[in-house]
Amino acid sequence: MAASQQGMTAGDPAEIIDSGPMSGYQWSIVATMVALNALDGFDVMAISFASPGISAAWGIDRGVLGLVLSMELVGMALGSLTLGRLADTAGRRNTILLCLALMTVGMLGAASAGGVISLSAWRVLTGLGIGGMLAAINAAAAEAANARYRPLAVVVMAGGYPVGTVLGGLVATQLLQHYEWQSVFLFGAAWSALMIAVTWWRVPESIAFLASRQPEGALERINRTLRTMGHATVSSLVARTSQPGRVPLSRLFAPEWIKVTAAMTLAYLGHIMTFYFVMKWIPKIVADLGYPPAEAAGVLVWASIGGASGSLVLGLLTLRLPVRSLTIAAMLVSCVLVVIFGMGQPDLARLSMVAAAAGFVTNAGVVGLYALVATGFPVALRASATGFVIGVGRGGSALAPALAGLLFALGYGLPVVALLMSLGSVLAAVALLIGNRRSREL
Repeated sequence: MAASQQGMTAGDPAEIIDSGPMSGYQWSIVATMVALNALDGFDVMAISFASPGISAAWGIDRGVLGLVLSMELVGMALGSLTLGRLADTAGRRNTILLCLALMTVGMLGAASAGGVISLSAWRVLTGLGIGGMLAAINAAAAEAANARYRPLAVVVMAGGYPVGTVLGGLVATQLLQHYEWQSVFLFGAAWSALMIAVTWWRVPESIAFLASRQPEGALERINRTLRTMGHATVSSLVARTSQPGRVPLSRLFAPEWIKVTAAMTLAYLGHIMTFYFVMKWIPKIVADLGYPPAEAAGVLVWASIGGASGSLVLGLLTLRLPVRSLTIAAMLVSCVLVVIFGMGQPDLARLSMVAAAAGFVTNAGVVGLYALVATGFPVALRASATGFVIGVGRGGSALAPALAGLLFALGYGLPVVALLMSLGSVLAAVALLIGNRRSREL
C-alpha cells in the first residue's frame, strides 16, 4: 500500500524502515553505496596499478616504493578518525560529498606529480577523502536497509571495493598499454567527479540520522524520503533527550562498548595488514618475476575478482549463518592462502588462480568486519565507530606495504615475507574469538 494511502502514523521512522519491506528505492541507495565503495577500491589501488611505471620512470627501489604505497593509507587513517566522526554530526550525505571532492582533487594532483614527495602528499589527500567516505557509506548502507537485510546490505556495499579494483584494473590494463602511468589517476579523478553528481541526485540523508539528530526541517525531509520508499509517513518525531552535539570519541570506550570497540579495532588492524600486503604488492611481485606491467596488473584483477566473489558469497551466507563465525573462518583460511601465494607458482595462470583464491578469503574477512561494526553499534555511534576502527586499523596497516618493502630490502625472500604478513589474519581471528558476548551474538 502506498504511503499516501496509509497516511501519517505516530512512531519512530527508523522502526518503520526496520520492520517494512525493502523497496526498489532503498536498494538503489545501497547500489549507490556499492558504486562509491567501488570508487574507493579503485582509488586505493590506483597507486598499485601505476607502481611499476612509477618505479621505472623515477628509478626508485622497493623500499622507497613501499613508503609511497603506504601514503594513502596514512590519509585514510586520518580521514576515518576525523571525517568519519563528521558523518555523525553533519550527516552521511554531506560527508560523502565532501570526501568525493577531496578524492577528485587528490587524483588530479597525483597525475601531475613530478616526484616522490609531491606524489605522496597527493596520495595522503586522496586517502583523507577515502577514509571519511568509508565510514559514511558504511552507516548509510546500514540505515537504508531494513532489519532483515541490513547485514547483507553492508556486506554488498563492502563488496563494491573489489568490484572497483576489477573494473579499474581492466581499465588500467588498457590505459597502461597505450599511455603512461598518469592516465590511471586521471581516470580515477573523472570517476570521482561523476559520483559527486550521482550522490547529489540519488542519495537522501539517512532517516535514522535525521531522526536521531533532528536538524531543522528533519520531519519534512524524513517524510519525503519515506514517501519515495513507499512507506507510511510520521506525524511527529520523538523528542530528543539531550541536545545534539559532536559525538565524543570517549563514548566508544564506555563500559558497555569498550570490549566491542577493542575487539573490532584489533581484528581490523590485523586482517587489513594481511589484505594490503596482498593487494598492494601483487603487481610489483609479479613484475619482478619477469612479467610485463600489464600482465602484472592482470593478476591483481584476478585477486579482485576473487575478492568480489568472496563478498557476494559471504553476503548470501549472512542470511543463514552468523556474520562473526563466517568472518573468523575467512580470516583463518586467508593466512593459509597468503602463505601458498608466497611459495610461488610455475606460470602466470596458476599464479592468478592462487591470487584469486587469496582475494576471495581476505576480502570476505574485510566485508565481514564492516558488517559487524555496522550492526554492533547504535545509530549515534555508527559512523564514529566505523571511523575509529578503520582509522586505527588503516593507520597501523599503513605499515604493511612499508614493512614488506623493508623485509624485501633486507634480503628476505617472498615465502618468508608472505608468511610473516599472513599472521595479521591470525591475530584478527583471535581478537574476534575473545570478543565479548555482544560480538558473539552477531
